[in-house]
Amino acid sequence: MKKLPICVVAVVCLVGFAAALDLPPMREGLWSIRTQTIDNSGNVKSDFTQKICRNHAYDQAAQAKARNMPGCKVLNENLSGHTYTVEMECKIAGSVIHSKGVTTRTAEDATRSETHATYAPALNGVSDSTMIMDQKYLGSCPSGMQPGDIIRPDGTILHTGKR
Repeated sequence: MKKLPICVVAVVCLVGFAAALDLPPMREGLWSIRTQTIDNSGNVKSDFTQKICRNHAYDQAAQAKARNMPGCKVLNENLSGHTYTVEMECKIAGSVIHSKGVTTRTAEDATRSETHATYAPALNGVSDSTMIMDQKYLGSCPSGMQPGDIIRPDGTILHTGKR
């Protein structure tokens, strides 16, 4: 549960970037996503890379789901050049989570997102979190994968796409 609020903002940053104003949508196909997180208190770090098969419909559905999550609202969003920012607030399990995310298109087929969230009061011992996600386009999705399917760090495929 503690990763949920910052993940909501991360999804809005990642797919919201594609939908923001007049930017072209992200390329359809297989994307590598390296995710680094730091949770405080305790300075607990994680770092992993997974791959996701995506298309425009998947991105739009993920953005709509994140934006319409019960207890969450977008406070502010802005697009300036190749940088998209979003600020959200979520009320979950008695905590108010205030998140700010910045996504920058670093190349035609790559983005970098940085999201910071504070939790008041702390949620499951976490008072603040930082998440950095670097995405890059790899090419077509492998045979048998649907948009939304994920290749985990261990190489197994999680079929979350519509079947």
